[in-house]
Amino acid sequence: MVDILISYAIYICPSPPARPSSDRGEEVYISSPNPQGMCEAESKSSVLFIATVAAFLPAFANSAINVALPPIGVEFGMDAVLLGWVVTSHLLAMAVFMVPLGRAADIWGRKRFFTLGMGIFAASSLFCAFPSSGSALIFFRLFQGMASAMIFGTAVALLTSVFPPGERGRALGINVTAVYLGLSLGPFLGGILTSYLGWRSIFLVNVPLGAWVVLLTLRRLEGEWVEAAGERFDWLGSSIYALALISTVYGLTSLPSAAGAGFLALGLLGLLAFGLVELRSRSPVLNVRLFRDNRVFALSNLAALINYGATFAVAFVLTLYLQTVKGLSPLAAGFVLASQPAVQAVLSPWAGRLSDRIEAQVVASAGMGFVAAGLLLLALGLDGETGLGFIVAVLALLGLGFAFFSSPNTNAIMSSVEKRDYGVASGMVGTMRSIGMMASMAIAMTFLSIFMGRVQVTPEVYPQFLEAVTAVLSVFFVLCVLGIFASLARGKVRRGE
Repeated sequence: MVDILISYAIYICPSPPARPSSDRGEEVYISSPNPQGMCEAESKSSVLFIATVAAFLPAFANSAINVALPPIGVEFGMDAVLLGWVVTSHLLAMAVFMVPLGRAADIWGRKRFFTLGMGIFAASSLFCAFPSSGSALIFFRLFQGMASAMIFGTAVALLTSVFPPGERGRALGINVTAVYLGLSLGPFLGGILTSYLGWRSIFLVNVPLGAWVVLLTLRRLEGEWVEAAGERFDWLGSSIYALALISTVYGLTSLPSAAGAGFLALGLLGLLAFGLVELRSRSPVLNVRLFRDNRVFALSNLAALINYGATFAVAFVLTLYLQTVKGLSPLAAGFVLASQPAVQAVLSPWAGRLSDRIEAQVVASAGMGFVAAGLLLLALGLDGETGLGFIVAVLALLGLGFAFFSSPNTNAIMSSVEKRDYGVASGMVGTMRSIGMMASMAIAMTFLSIFMGRVQVTPEVYPQFLEAVTAVLSVFFVLCVLGIFASLARGKVRRGE
C-alpha cells in the first residue's frame, strides 16, 4: 500500500527543477519557501492558513464520531468493544502510515503528499457515510486514517520548514489550536448533525471541505519542500514497522485473551527488529539514532505518547456515560464534551508563544500536572449521581493542561532536529499521538471487556460499566504522573536549523 501511494504521488505531482547540491554532490530538488514568487511573509501566511484548515478537518471528524457512536451501535448492533474499533481503526492506520509517508514526503515532496492525503480524506469520508455494515465502516475508517497520516505527517513539517525557531512556537500553537478547535466543535456540531441529519452527515461535510483544501493548495502553493531529495526510501524498514505496529495494536485491543498476549509479544519483538534494521540502514525510514543521541527528542516523544495514552479515551468513555447512564442526547453530550477542547483551543496559541521564551520542560510539565489533577478528580468523583457542572469543570481543567502541554511539546520535538529530519519528526509527532490514542482506547476496551463482557451498555450493566470507567481513569492518572517525570527529564531544547 505504501509503495502504491508513493508511486501515485510522484506521478500526479511533477517534481520541481533539480540542482546540484554543493554539500552532498548529488541532484536534489529545489526547496521553495516562496511559492508563486510571493514575499516571505505572504508565503508563511499561505502555508499557515492551509495547514491550519487541514489540521481542523481530521480532528473534527475524530471528535464528532464519538457522539455518534451510540446511534451507530444501535443501527448495526455493535457492542461497546466493537464500537471502539470505529475509533481505533482510524488511529491504527494513522500510526502505521505516519512515519513511512512522512519520510517519503521528505524525499519526494511534502506538498504533493499533503495534497494527495487531502484528496483521499475527502473520498474516504464519502465511503464512510454509506457503509453496508459496521465492519464496512471500520474498513473505510482505515483509509480515512491513512489519509489523516499523510496530512498530519506533512503539515507540521511544512510549518517548521518556513517558520524560523523564534516564530515556530506561535505557528505551531495556531496549528494545534486548529486541531483542538476541531475537537471542540466536533462534539457540538456532531451532536447537531447526528440529532437532525443522522450520523452519516458527520462524514459528508468533510467531502466538499476536503476538496476545497486540495484546490486551495494547488492554487496557492506552487513550490515544493524536499529536504532529503536523492536519498533512498527504506522499504524493508517500512514493512517491518507496519507489521509490528499492527500486531502490537491488535494484541493490545485483544487483551486479556491468550491470543492478544501472543500478538502483543510478537509486535514488540517486531519493533525491536525494526530498531536493529534501522540502525544498519544507510537511509532509514526512521532515524532511530535520534532517540539514542537526542535526549530532548526522545523524552519529548515519550511524554507525548504517555499524554495521549492517558487522555484520549476519556472522551470515549464519557460519551457512553453521558448518553447511557445520564440519558443525554447526542447534542447535549456534545455540549458537555466540548468544554475541554474549547479551553485548549483558546489557550494553545498563547502556550505556543510561551514555549518560544520558556523551556518546554517547564511549560509542558505544568500542563501534564493539570491533566493528572483532572483525571484524579474524575476517577474519584464520577458515579451515577455526578452533576454535569462537575464534569464540565473537570473537562475545562483537562483542556488547560492539554493547552500547556501540546504546543510546547511539539515545538520542543520539531526544534530539536535538523531540517532534513523535519518530515520524520513531524511524522513521529503524529505517530506518538496515534499510538498513544490507540493505547488509550485499548486500555478502555480491555477494562470494559473485563468488567462488562461483550455486551451493549444497558441499564442492567450500569454498575459494571461505572466500575470499568473508574478503573480506566485511575490507570490514566498513574500514566500521567509518569509523564510528568518524562517531561521534566528532557532537558533544554537545542534549536535546530
